[in-house]
Amino acid sequence: MNSCAPATVHHRTAQIDGLDVFYREAGDPAAPTVVLLHGMPTSSFMFRDLIPLLSDRYHVVAPDMIGFGFSSAPAPDAFDYTFDSLAEMEHRLLDELGIRTFSLYVQDYGAPMGWRLALRDPDRITAIVSQNGNAYEEGFVPSFWDPLWAYARNPDDESLAGPLRRSLDLDMIRWQYVHGVADPETVSPDTWHHDHAMVNRPGNPEIQLRLYADYPSNARQYPAVQEYFRTSQVPLLAVWGRNDEIFGPAGAEAFRRDLPTARVHLLSGGHFLLESRLHAVADLMRGFLAGVTEPA
Repeated sequence: MNSCAPATVHHRTAQIDGLDVFYREAGDPAAPTVVLLHGMPTSSFMFRDLIPLLSDRYHVVAPDMIGFGFSSAPAPDAFDYTFDSLAEMEHRLLDELGIRTFSLYVQDYGAPMGWRLALRDPDRITAIVSQNGNAYEEGFVPSFWDPLWAYARNPDDESLAGPLRRSLDLDMIRWQYVHGVADPETVSPDTWHHDHAMVNRPGNPEIQLRLYADYPSNARQYPAVQEYFRTSQVPLLAVWGRNDEIFGPAGAEAFRRDLPTARVHLLSGGHFLLESRLHAVADLMRGFLAGVTEPA
């Protein structure tokens, strides 16, 4: 492989159970694979600039979850919108692509996807990079999460759904991108306009409400995830926007409780760190992955 030039990024779609699963792929399939799992309200679009910085050395795959990006978004009465179901589709995509072992980059919603993959097949996971993706109750910022917890307890109460519907407004999505960023003008407005358009397609807000209602299922898995960390001692890098007001830095520090050798880096930035600290994150990832996924 050429260690200098990034590989061409391909934009592909797999058919699984009659649904389209879109994914971006680059790099030599014989190289170690890195699977990038996106957050909410975005898609693999968040990795558009990271993929070229990894694909000279790694085989990189970044799927869109069902209901996000360019993957299918069937109506809620045609698909069970739970995190278990989304993770099952990710698992089946990786099997379809013949990917047996891989390292993970998880962010936001990508974290509960990754944890489910790891609990299902722990031997397939070679390393984990968590970028503002929780596996502990520490780090949940109450001002952001309290409305979601309230709605999840009573999803039939439309008065509780209102604040969550507003989370899909353009201003709120923009806030996710620019809060905590020292110079917000470095963040392209393409990001929040792209996500707003995709997540507000007809029927999609109802999909997002279903996932909001199911979010507590992720926290219920944390004890099993933490036991997986303790027993596997999987190599882990936590690279975090220290100013994130969704998943605070305590969520990054908590990994060391069960993974004493975890590398934790708190960078100046917010929730979508790749938009303001792309090269810092890529450099940390390359250094970390070189030591845990490549032959000595």
